[in-house]
Amino acid sequence: MQAMSYTRFGPAADVLKKVTLHTPTPQSGEVLVELAVSGVNPSDVKARSGSRPGITKPAFAQIVPHSDGAGIVVAVGDGVPRERIGSRVWIWNGQWQRALGTASTHICLPSEQAVTLPDNISFNTGANLGIPGLTACHAVFGGDAIDGQTLLIQGGAGTVGLLAVQLAKWGGAHVIATASNNRMRAAQTAGADVVLDYQAEDLSEQIIDANGGKLINRIIEVEFGLNVKVDSEVVEPNGTIAAYGSAQSMTPKLNFGPLLFKAVTIDVLLIYLLPNLQRNIAIERLHDALNQGAIKCPTAAIYSLDRCVEAHEAVEAAGRDGAILLDLQT
Repeated sequence: MQAMSYTRFGPAADVLKKVTLHTPTPQSGEVLVELAVSGVNPSDVKARSGSRPGITKPAFAQIVPHSDGAGIVVAVGDGVPRERIGSRVWIWNGQWQRALGTASTHICLPSEQAVTLPDNISFNTGANLGIPGLTACHAVFGGDAIDGQTLLIQGGAGTVGLLAVQLAKWGGAHVIATASNNRMRAAQTAGADVVLDYQAEDLSEQIIDANGGKLINRIIEVEFGLNVKVDSEVVEPNGTIAAYGSAQSMTPKLNFGPLLFKAVTIDVLLIYLLPNLQRNIAIERLHDALNQGAIKCPTAAIYSLDRCVEAHEAVEAAGRDGAILLDLQT
């Protein structure tokens, strides 16, 4: 099989190399998927660059990156129904604590990590469902109904944010989103009721005004460290801050008082570690929303496997209008 891999941390152009690897044979409980598309996420880029805190060298001698993807099951191991062969699937946790991810023509992994993709859903969309889709879905719902609530989605024009806006509207919520000035239209198009400039000096006041003077039930947070002051000012008592990122401030300082006296729940999300029950609920919700036409997964650019370096560099650049994908069939 053809793949992109790296053996050391560093810039994409220095460390990513195309290689030919042995196509694996599925073992008991596993499936072999011929991949059509691989999703390139910020977490993949950070892992390759070595920028994750406390990690000084790759966990494996050779790593094929990327955790998300979509394709067709072409072989199964013992204990997996042969009826799965030929199934269209999307992948979650393809490279989490594993050496071989989806930047490859094939991937072998446990059968449950290859989720049947509805026939009306494209492989491109399927390659968005693992990290962005599950993160957005779990952050928005957290296991509970949101009908009639107000959700604040910080970073509402990012890949996760755009999905969160759409899912929140599908769930019946009033949605306030923040975005940079040049990305506000994207959040509006996704369905946000109000979109505010995240750099506004009076952002807290604008958020509360946009909610009719009331505080916010639930906040979906892309940059916890930078935004926790605003979040603590606008969240209601017993409200929740569901934080899935804090890349620009990984060691934030918290003013504990405002959070304490509102009894705020800070729900830190790492989608790789989502318990099976919660993951299955999120998968079912995502499929329901897709089948009802409630969400679309915008794609900013598609690259061939040979251009994987460019794909990583595109993810590292700011301001893209959707996901970055690899087309593994060209």
